[in-house]
Amino acid sequence: MWSLLLNDRIGLVNSLLGRLGLMQEPIVWLGPRLAFASVVAADVWKTTPFVAIILLAGLKSIPRDYYEAAELDGAGWWQVFAGITLPLLRPFVAIAVLFRAMDAFRIFDLIWVLTGGASGTETLSIAIYRTLFRYSELGYGSAMTVALFGIIFAMSLLLVRSMRLATDPR
Repeated sequence: MWSLLLNDRIGLVNSLLGRLGLMQEPIVWLGPRLAFASVVAADVWKTTPFVAIILLAGLKSIPRDYYEAAELDGAGWWQVFAGITLPLLRPFVAIAVLFRAMDAFRIFDLIWVLTGGASGTETLSIAIYRTLFRYSELGYGSAMTVALFGIIFAMSLLLVRSMRLATDPR
C-alpha cells in the first residue's frame, strides 16, 4: 500500500498534492533524498496504534481515586499529569519503548517492499537476507543472524533494567 501511495508517477500522495496545487512536478518519495523519511513515516503510521493501545491500557489501570483526591486538593492539570499520570504510566511507556525498539531494530518487510534497502535504508536484517540468499554465504549470514540476536537481547536487557530502575519506588 505504501509503495503505491508514495509512487512518484501514479501515487496518491503526489496526485493529491498536485490537485491541491502544492507541487509543480512529482516528488520522488522513495528516491535518495526522501527514502529514509518516507520509510520512517510509514513505520510510525504502522506501529502507532500498537503503542496507543499499550498506553491506553496503562491509563485504564490508573485508579480514579487518585484523580479525585488530586481534585479535592486543588491540583492543576499539570500537577495531576506530572504527579499521577506520568509516574503510573512509566512501566507502560517502558514496555512500549521496548517493543518498538526491538521492532525497529529487526525491521525488514516495510523497507524491503518500499526501497529494497536502497537509498540509505538498508538495515541489518536486509544485509543478512542478501548475505544468505543472494550471495549464498550461509556461514557469514548465520553469524550475522546470531549477532543480531545478541544485539537485540542485550538491548532488551538494558531497557528492562532501566525500566526496573525507573519504576522502582525506592
